Amino acid sequence: MTTISTVTDPQLRERLNDGLTALGLSLDAQKRDQLLSYVALLAKWNKVYNLTAVREPERMIGLHLLDSLSILAHLGSGSSVLDVGTGGGLPGIPLAIADPARRVTMLDAIAKKTAFVRQAISELGLNNATIVTSRVEDFSQTTKFDCVVSRAFAELKDFVDATGHLCAEDGVMLAMKGIYPHDEVGRISGGFAATEIIALKVPGVEGERHLVVIRKKSGSQ
Repeated sequence: MTTISTVTDPQLRERLNDGLTALGLSLDAQKRDQLLSYVALLAKWNKVYNLTAVREPERMIGLHLLDSLSILAHLGSGSSVLDVGTGGGLPGIPLAIADPARRVTMLDAIAKKTAFVRQAISELGLNNATIVTSRVEDFSQTTKFDCVVSRAFAELKDFVDATGHLCAEDGVMLAMKGIYPHDEVGRISGGFAATEIIALKVPGVEGERHLVVIRKKSGSQ
């Protein structure tokens, strides 16, 4: 596991601890160290690879770590998660750290981003995480995922159309959004529908955050 300076930065650690408490999450010291190590890696690689527009580690705590972890309770009871358009590993890496019993597969088409995620997985010792370099249209596997999540798709319909076939019959699709997506919800098709829209309160993040829960309609094939 990496031991770069961010891990011992008391201000970042305090910000993370306060945020986890606000979210009602109890993570042990090792997991908190892994989360801070991930931020340090992201900040370091970001200088060259432009992985995220957020440059400051202190802002990454809320905008990346806590935002990702705010959906942890909504992943469902299944054991497999697909993070589509993961970019620099969000929300996949924080979720894999927080819940090592889940198998988290992250997917992105941009090789420099998946190279970073692969390195982060290795340095953080995440045995439950996998990264795949592929367009979602070209990605397929026999076993479906219990949960398909993304915070990268701009339109709910596009998210469902592109990834619905990867979701298990009784699985759940989670779309992380900003403002309440009134217009987008009605355009969801392909035998899927939004069953719940949850307002999220993310510590350290201004503005609205919502999680759209999407499931296959009863009787849909």
